[in-house]
Amino acid sequence: MMQTDQRILLVGNQSERINRLSCVFEFLGEQVELVAVDKLELRIQNTRFRALVISAETQSKELLKSLAGTLPWQPILLLGDLTGVTASNILGHIEEPLNYPQLTELLHFCQVFGQAKRPDIPTSVNQTKLFRSMVGRSDGIAQVRHLISQVASSDATVLVLGQSGTGKEVVARNIHYISERRDGPFIPVNCGAIPAELLESELFGHEKGSFTGAISARKGRFELAEKGTLFLDEIGDMPLQMQVKLLRVLQEKVFERVGGSKSITTDVRVVAATHRDLEDMITNGEFREDLYYRLNVFPIEMPALCERKDDIPLLLQELVSRVYNEGRGKVRFTQRAIESLKEHAWSGNVRELSNLVERLTILYPGGLVDVNDLPVKYRHIDVPEYCVEVSEEELERDALASIFSNDEPVDIPETRFPSELPPEGVNLKDLLAELEIDMIRQALEQQDNVVARAAEMLGIRRTTLVEKMRKYGMGKD
Repeated sequence: MMQTDQRILLVGNQSERINRLSCVFEFLGEQVELVAVDKLELRIQNTRFRALVISAETQSKELLKSLAGTLPWQPILLLGDLTGVTASNILGHIEEPLNYPQLTELLHFCQVFGQAKRPDIPTSVNQTKLFRSMVGRSDGIAQVRHLISQVASSDATVLVLGQSGTGKEVVARNIHYISERRDGPFIPVNCGAIPAELLESELFGHEKGSFTGAISARKGRFELAEKGTLFLDEIGDMPLQMQVKLLRVLQEKVFERVGGSKSITTDVRVVAATHRDLEDMITNGEFREDLYYRLNVFPIEMPALCERKDDIPLLLQELVSRVYNEGRGKVRFTQRAIESLKEHAWSGNVRELSNLVERLTILYPGGLVDVNDLPVKYRHIDVPEYCVEVSEEELERDALASIFSNDEPVDIPETRFPSELPPEGVNLKDLLAELEIDMIRQALEQQDNVVARAAEMLGIRRTTLVEKMRKYGMGKD
């Protein structure tokens, strides 16, 4: 039974060139093993590796011809001057001096080749979480870290501002974890997710029998956060009547449970957050001005991801590491994919980036993601898609297998072509070409002449559609 090994085999003898390549691959996170030529046959028996790298020092073009013929499913890369040998599984030459973009591109070719020969990819059901550390070197995130370090040692109320998904809770947790209250609890409350009639009980607790369903006394979040930090997320969604009660707690450090008369003293550090413009809400009578100034003692504004796109590589590294530490595959990105992601608008900010990493980890566990592996809306760089060479016999076999394995009737759209074969016969090749041209033209018209979207609509690769358009002399116009 064929086994899959994610290691890269370097075929050749110990040399400075081999050692240098091995170090670079290990830096990229790959597992590498050096194998002598005379040991190779035993090593590759019943195993497919991530890649075989054949070094020119082996001086064996016969070895290449043998591997290409007997191991058509094994991707091979060449190192050094080994020209004159070509095969469908020899995917490229590693040029020197070694560089990151070239190696990641070649490794991506190996991955695509392996997927074409083995479409089943194991997936995992684990979920990733937003990271807990402040990652980035941009001026905006450096300023946030500086403000956190300044305010953490005090008990001042902090108001964290920023768009949804920028990581406002991350700021609150960092303030808590580097403050003197780090040994106390960190209690988050989403003020917008709790119904207005229940929010008071949620924050301050209630006494037994204070309302229908209150079968026992219950502590509120202020009591649970004693000696720690209470994080009030989406404070802009808090009802006006609750804003008055929160203001009293912030000023006097006392509150009463719902249905109770006993004043309870609280020792809690409050950090609030919102994505809304509180000053506009004050003007519109939706937020109390006195509460705003009580909360806005020390404001910290989280920059949107689109304002710190140079941090995206570091954010990807952090998110990928956390996914890996949770027992998932360690997806990686080519330089071109990273550049494409840096061009995206990121309306969902870091949360959107986190969700993308989770999605790609499920699709390509342990794999290398290139531009064309990203969802369409994240492809901002036009890169020709790498296609594995497949013989006509394999294409015909796959097509027949697809036809005869499909029990459902094929839904063919109505066209102007004859539904019955006329007595004089037809030119099937011309008829099919005319149908293909008509479908391509309709897809291009419906997708505003965007070739990538038209190809997706037709269920074919972008490069395949481009070749068909060239074949029929069709342009975008």
